[in-house]
Amino acid sequence: MAYIKCQNLSVGYAGETLIENINFEVHEHDYLCIVGENGVGKSTLMKTLLGLVDKKEGNVEFGKNINRKEVGYLPQQTALQKDFPATVMEVVLSGNLSKIALRPFYRKKEKERALLEMKKLKINSLASRSYRELSGGQQQRVLLARALCATEKILFLDEPTTGLDPQVTKEFYDMLKELNKKGMAIIMVSHDIKNALNYATHILHLEQENDFFGTVEEYKKSNVSNMFLGGVAND
Repeated sequence: MAYIKCQNLSVGYAGETLIENINFEVHEHDYLCIVGENGVGKSTLMKTLLGLVDKKEGNVEFGKNINRKEVGYLPQQTALQKDFPATVMEVVLSGNLSKIALRPFYRKKEKERALLEMKKLKINSLASRSYRELSGGQQQRVLLARALCATEKILFLDEPTTGLDPQVTKEFYDMLKELNKKGMAIIMVSHDIKNALNYATHILHLEQENDFFGTVEEYKKSNVSNMFLGGVAND
């Protein structure tokens, strides 16, 4: 069964509809990149899937084995968030908030999970460092570790490599690919179409009345891809 299934979904905000009647599914091991021009509604779609924005029409169905409150989410960072006055450990631990309910403290298993995810991403030595003193690449690793504390099955990322240099961007994409190989489903909004084609398994291209959903290979052969990338459309 699909982790997420969207049927005839329309999304928008403030009375405006940005995307209409899109259909797609995400399964275990899928790595879906959502691409398209600026302002087409990519981030709004992601927030709708997460329940942060109400859908206009259609259905968003999560699989029976997926708890909507237990998905990992790495949103776009604001300037204020980059200057957040907390330690790395405190930021990563906050990924467990959905699990502690009204309990005012973290248990041993939640602290162990935070340390495990930091070790996986090679930032455990930064645990006591101030988050705002880190480099952009280090901050993204911290936020990824935080998101992973919340989930073992599905990870949402919104433009996660914005502002990162090419080497750090490659390292970040490589980390995501390893997570995906181990079974983590990934849904990522991206403006970086070239890297999306190199790492993703599926593409959702939002283009007003010419949307596309399919595998990367299908996308490369599509008219939508050729028009967007400036190539020659296939017959």
